[in-house]
Amino acid sequence: MKKGCTEMKGTSIKAIIFALATLCSSGIAFAGPDLGAAEQQATNWHAIIMFMIFVGFTLFITKWAAKQTQSTQDFYTAGGGISGFQNGLAIAGDYMSAASFLGISALVFSSGFDGLLYSLGFMVGWPIVLFLVAERLRNLGKYNLSDVVSFRLEEKPVRTLAAVSSLVVVAFYLIAQMVGAGQLIKLLFGLNYNIAVVIVGLLMMAYVMFGGMLATTWVQIIKAVMLLSGATFMAFMVMKAVGFSFSNMFNQAIGVYSQAHNMSWDEAAKIMGPGKLAANPIDALSLGLALMFGTAGLPHILMRFFTVKDAKEARKSVVVATGFIGYFYLLTFIIGFGAILFVSNNPQFIDVAKMAVTGKLELVGGNNMAAVHLSDALGGDLFMGFISAVAFATILAVVAGLTLSGASAISHDLYANVFKKGQTTPESELRMSKIATLVLAIFAMILGILFEKQNVAFMVGLAFAVACCANFPVLVLSMFWKGLTTRGAVIGGLAGLISAVTLIVLSKAVWVDTLHMADTPVFGFNSPTLFSMPLAFFCCWLFSVTDNSARAQAERKAFDAQYVRSMTGVGISGASDH
Repeated sequence: MKKGCTEMKGTSIKAIIFALATLCSSGIAFAGPDLGAAEQQATNWHAIIMFMIFVGFTLFITKWAAKQTQSTQDFYTAGGGISGFQNGLAIAGDYMSAASFLGISALVFSSGFDGLLYSLGFMVGWPIVLFLVAERLRNLGKYNLSDVVSFRLEEKPVRTLAAVSSLVVVAFYLIAQMVGAGQLIKLLFGLNYNIAVVIVGLLMMAYVMFGGMLATTWVQIIKAVMLLSGATFMAFMVMKAVGFSFSNMFNQAIGVYSQAHNMSWDEAAKIMGPGKLAANPIDALSLGLALMFGTAGLPHILMRFFTVKDAKEARKSVVVATGFIGYFYLLTFIIGFGAILFVSNNPQFIDVAKMAVTGKLELVGGNNMAAVHLSDALGGDLFMGFISAVAFATILAVVAGLTLSGASAISHDLYANVFKKGQTTPESELRMSKIATLVLAIFAMILGILFEKQNVAFMVGLAFAVACCANFPVLVLSMFWKGLTTRGAVIGGLAGLISAVTLIVLSKAVWVDTLHMADTPVFGFNSPTLFSMPLAFFCCWLFSVTDNSARAQAERKAFDAQYVRSMTGVGISGASDH
């Protein structure tokens, strides 16, 4: 880190940007109603100018980062030279996606208190990441999740499994982000949806290909700071309007909600209690498990722990990220109730034609846009332009992080360690990473255009479910259970991955709503987690216990050495000195 504080500063910015992007994307993803029906609007020049300023600034960072990115270690982990605080902010940026911002505030806007379900589910996952995973992950791995799993297990089958399941998670998550971004640009900038998706794809490609993890981190850090400051201002204006009293805000919200939805005060007061979103306890439990444990299996989040120099900084980055994310989710709750107060009774934001068809309260551009309309009501065109640009920036940051983790699965796992058996040069691995980035970007653009009408919230839920059923069991058992063998890990991971994807395809959202195969779904629940995750753990246990091969016995013996390294960090790769 010798190039002084410029490098360090750069690193932090990158981290910030990365964090912000994630947040945005998650917001959009969980946005509930289908985004597919967003109308193309008149061109919003304030939003476009702010967007251009942001893109120009981040491309400048990418150019700077490209000069610092000399090796594969620089490309994947920014040379391990990012501080715990910077990385925490970047993770927050990665996690606070537009999906969280737009989606959770839209859920609160439409169903009140229940919107907290998502935000609490996300939050509960972080202590698990902190206490179980972060420190040991940093001590055992180099670039990504499969480094950890293959530490004492046979490299080829385990890395292939980890790479395939990571790519499935990345694909589901990318669909959510690309669709969200396309719909947002279509709504705000007045551009055609397909053009909007291609713009996102090209920008993401530029960040990752040229700047690697350093550029991605800084984009996330900047995004996180912008998102947090914009959301803080909105929440402050809402609280100022109700005299900084939560009871005033809730009472007024119930009053406005009863008028907007033509119902009695008593009926409207039900928005202050649970029950609308999770009427089915199995679905609620399944969703809760996916959100809790899925976080510890998301490849693009786990990858961030290798960007810091040691386990202490990895632990610090989770504490910082949890603080920022917790604060942000509190703000989305206030913003959701603020949207009930300022948007639901304002004729400027209401889509009367659509209301006549559905008989429900419908906002211009879809109910996912509640937060964007609230920014217009509180701060006019200029502030709305800022919030729109931030929401988009968030998506970009998240997408860049996802692409990077997908590229590492293809080049580091499949190409370098499975096909070439470790006989590669850093130069050829770096070249392969850039080719993989190009392929993933084209793939993401095609998926974004194909799934234009898909419910984004649902897609993110799927990404979490797959991460939780395929990656999490194998990762946790490889670190904590001496008895895990290669056979157990591969069969257990495959059982989790295949059963999760199969149950998703047979659920109502895909089988009935997307594929139109029948009127009733084969699998009657929305999330597979409650069924697939126990199956993955059971298969890991059963096929490990029954494995008495010489290889399995050697793997059990290697656990003690792995345990010592995971606790002490002796022999880990240090930070590169730029």
